[in-house]
Amino acid sequence: QVQLVESGGGLVQAGGSLRLSCAASGRRISSYVMGWFRQAPGKEREFVAGISRSGGSTSYADSVKGRFTISRDNAKNTVYLQVNSLQPEDVAVYYCATSANMGIETNVNLYKHWGQGTQVTVSS
Repeated sequence: QVQLVESGGGLVQAGGSLRLSCAASGRRISSYVMGWFRQAPGKEREFVAGISRSGGSTSYADSVKGRFTISRDNAKNTVYLQVNSLQPEDVAVYYCATSANMGIETNVNLYKHWGQGTQVTVSS
């Protein structure tokens, strides 16, 4: 089993930045593709970004391309999401998750282990 703990969320002004972290325990994340998802109030959980096992490949939702950057440090068993130029539409709980599939999946149902989430709030 893998336990994931997200951190780094908070309240920022529009245009601000945060660095979200996802620390894993129980198993090495190098075995998994990692993804970040978010869920806004009243909406379904949606894919934000994903990264391959080695970190050599990444994928982003169109809505965050150019503003968000996913990275991983397998030695530290941690995945990161740098979120820049935050806008009110980015307000959500952000989750990290593991996928055992070969490629980066955008389907939430293809991710197995989930953290508890970290809240990102943007003031306009």
